[in-house]
Amino acid sequence: MIEEKKGAILILSGPSGCGKSTLLKEVYKDISDYYFSISTTTRAPRTGEQNGVDYFFVTKEEFEKDIKNDDFLEYAKVHDNYYGTSLKPINKALEEGKLVIFDIDVQGHEIVRNKLDSIVTSVFITTPSLKVLEERLNARNTDSSDIIEKRIKNAKGEVEFFQDYDYLIINDNLEIAAKELVCIANITRIKTKLYEKDKIISNWLN
Repeated sequence: MIEEKKGAILILSGPSGCGKSTLLKEVYKDISDYYFSISTTTRAPRTGEQNGVDYFFVTKEEFEKDIKNDDFLEYAKVHDNYYGTSLKPINKALEEGKLVIFDIDVQGHEIVRNKLDSIVTSVFITTPSLKVLEERLNARNTDSSDIIEKRIKNAKGEVEFFQDYDYLIINDNLEIAAKELVCIANITRIKTKLYEKDKIISNWLN
């Protein structure tokens, strides 16, 4: 009754500055066979960001053309910029049995849930408090005070939706939070809904 690994989706959401990227770097050391879904955005690259690595950076016109062509699994407008997820690389990774990891916002999570619920596991990640989030955003030194203010306002709204997710991780201690996320990533691959019932029963009876 040995089954090959199933393609599945792991969604991570949480306020900007909660440490999702840092946590993922730790997780990648422990899990294999994953594909990180790179978002497409109309915002300008930050210092050090690379096209095709951090994001696919496109113009507003290009993005809106892809919306019309129904090429996005989900998209949203955040802080006056578009962010979205292209379907083609995701379908390919799922067919290859990979764990597809998303770092998307609350709006995106709801859309993906509605479309692909049976293969989705989701995690909301946040800091222990709003004060800690403010400290981390200021310490990053990558955004203007206006942008930080927008991110804080956005965070207050996002945290209201944490119960829409399967799991909650409070990123206070990186080591503990990373272990929790690795456990969830592994559990994602063995959800019953990923398997074909008739095939499993038939193999078991034989």
